[in-house]
Amino acid sequence: MSVKKFFKALIRRKQLDFGALTDTNLNRCLSTLDLTALGIGSTLGLGIYVLAGQVASTKAGPAVTLSFFIAAVASVFAGLSYAEFGARVPKTGSAYVYSYVTVGEFMAFVIGWNLILEYVIGTASVARGYSGYIDSLTNGTIERTLIELLPINNTGISAYPDFLALGITLLLTVMLAVGVKESSRFNNVFTVLNLAVVLFAVIAGGFKADITNWKLSKEEVPDDAGEGGFFPFGFSGMMQGAATCFYGFIGFDVIATTGEEVKNPQRAIPISIVLSLLFIFFAYFGVSSVQTLMWPYWDQDQAAPLPYVFQMVGLPWARWVIAIGALAGLSTSLLGAMFPLPRIFYAMASDGVIFRTLAKINPRLKTPLLATGVSGVLSGVMAMMFDIKELADMMSIGTLLAYSLVALSVLILRYQKDPTDSNEMSTDTNAHQKEKSATFEQVLRQFINLNRIDKPTALSSRISLGLILSTGVVIVILDSLLITYENDIINQKVKSITIVACVAFCGILPIFALWNQPSNQKKVSFKVPLVPFLPFLSIFVNIYLMFKLSKITWIRFAVWMSIGLVIYFGYGIWNSNERTRAHRSSVSKACSTAQLQNSFESWREDVDSGSSVRQEMEIPKIEQENVSKL
Repeated sequence: MSVKKFFKALIRRKQLDFGALTDTNLNRCLSTLDLTALGIGSTLGLGIYVLAGQVASTKAGPAVTLSFFIAAVASVFAGLSYAEFGARVPKTGSAYVYSYVTVGEFMAFVIGWNLILEYVIGTASVARGYSGYIDSLTNGTIERTLIELLPINNTGISAYPDFLALGITLLLTVMLAVGVKESSRFNNVFTVLNLAVVLFAVIAGGFKADITNWKLSKEEVPDDAGEGGFFPFGFSGMMQGAATCFYGFIGFDVIATTGEEVKNPQRAIPISIVLSLLFIFFAYFGVSSVQTLMWPYWDQDQAAPLPYVFQMVGLPWARWVIAIGALAGLSTSLLGAMFPLPRIFYAMASDGVIFRTLAKINPRLKTPLLATGVSGVLSGVMAMMFDIKELADMMSIGTLLAYSLVALSVLILRYQKDPTDSNEMSTDTNAHQKEKSATFEQVLRQFINLNRIDKPTALSSRISLGLILSTGVVIVILDSLLITYENDIINQKVKSITIVACVAFCGILPIFALWNQPSNQKKVSFKVPLVPFLPFLSIFVNIYLMFKLSKITWIRFAVWMSIGLVIYFGYGIWNSNERTRAHRSSVSKACSTAQLQNSFESWREDVDSGSSVRQEMEIPKIEQENVSKL
């Protein structure tokens, strides 16, 4: 493969038959209510019952409420982009498919590979949390017994093999293999129970709230618990808390992976994404507020902090109500974490970028049985053997990258020519060639859109793509500077503020230039508002939160990506459907050209030889035109 063909292969895009988007081998049985419950259930688990207390005690203090708000904003921005893509491309595969259609194959593989990481670790961590919650109800009997019988003394691995977590994961795997509708019914029931317990926690906890717990002085807190008050760890601590709290919102994108199993995906997916994110934010904000008002933030670093707080304020009976809700929430969270995993495997295997055997659908159950089994075994083994707490940040880094690229894909789609527009497809080729060889004056006029063109052209699409990519680079630089000069900006140092302001200004100019370009006006059931400002704001927040994660997280992320690149360059790039399609197209074109030329040469021979058929044969006009181009 030549260098040119190699780079061309990396950006080849998935070709969709937009007239057959609703065709699928999967079972279309999910409603808007099912999707909303799935989004809430998959997200509202560890964040409520474990994460809020741990972030409050170690990173943000009472400002954990704002940490959840910032994480929610990042998730809402991403959710709007997912909603538009779900309306445009209702296919199984979520961000993987979206980026394959718009950005190209290599970027799609990167996103898909990170989504696999997200859901594997998500399933394993929730299974581990589920096991720990059950164990806490028995006062740690299971953990003590297994450490005594089967201790493991290796760094980075669990202190003992958690067979309960493995069993829970495999049981859920069987449930998912049986069918989507059965899994959905289970999720709906447990989600309602979970929301009821969350409502109970907020109302009951409100009677024990004490505002002084948000105003503790430095003398009233331990030495390692910050400065006290509402921001005991400062603004930086609150933002670090937001990066961790983002984990609590991971899961709503499960809705976007069900495009081929929803009755009316163009309508149901956008509505359910927005509704589920609203429910999730209010639940997190309410519980984290009440929890830190009930009991000092520094004393909440427990395996089960929410029941612990209720017990400490004199409501021990509420501990059991919370425990029931926690098990219900963790059940739906576990389902939501694993539900999209086999569908990502299925989508990538169907395209040939990973092993095709994972795309086989069981004819009776109508589910990707092998992909579901591999997902369950992989997640179960990780839940049993590994200390998921150290790997949890890897979920955030992969998901934030996926969210950023989805927002980028929305921008590219909005400002490129619509490939399905019949009027555009019938445009004369000479016009396209003129646009390709546009002069500097024409580029400048289009840059500021002096002609007030209201529909994307080849030239405006290229200019828009350049503006999008250049703004993305500026955002990365700006976020890195904000991290580097964070303390200087807080302390109002002029030099640091000036540098950051200059870079920010360099990003604002191309955004306004892009805003002035013609955009795709194709009607869909949902569109991201305030384009291009909102998608760029989403990218800005996501990358900032990525930079707030630890160095070890980036190192582990690099290792995971290395494994994926070996699979892609060793298998996927050679076996993808788009490579096969392009190869067949080139072969077919070559054969047609050869046949046409042979036909013409035969006709010429007959003419030259004075054959009797000379008077009878005429080369059609269209054939003459085609042969003249050879």
